[in-house]
Amino acid sequence: MWEDFKKFALKGNVLDLAIAVVIGAAFGKIVSSLVEDIIMPAVGILLGGFSVEDWTYTFQGAELRYGLFAQSVIDFFIIAFSIFLVIRIFTKLKRKKDVPAEVEPEVLDKKEELLVEIRDLLAKEKTGL
Repeated sequence: MWEDFKKFALKGNVLDLAIAVVIGAAFGKIVSSLVEDIIMPAVGILLGGFSVEDWTYTFQGAELRYGLFAQSVIDFFIIAFSIFLVIRIFTKLKRKKDVPAEVEPEVLDKKEELLVEIRDLLAKEKTGL
């Protein structure tokens, strides 16, 4: 059982996933700080000190703090959009990297051209054309 676990745990996909989780957690902290410490205070200033977090509703003595929920939803959308932008940038960079440079046509000398013609003729004969 231990050997099976080691094989599973040391597979490339599992290690890649573990690395992604750690990086994702660190990135989540960065984006959360961006939202909490920069974006939302700026939005509050633009809206004249308005804060969604302060929204509450009292019902039969129970205080429902739906503003905190609304703030969490706003945070989610900002974080999701930030992740979307990062992935989009990486995808564009990868596409540019993956595009092969134009290959110049190979210049053949007379002997090579003759060999190519012979190869093509033999291929035609082989296929019965």
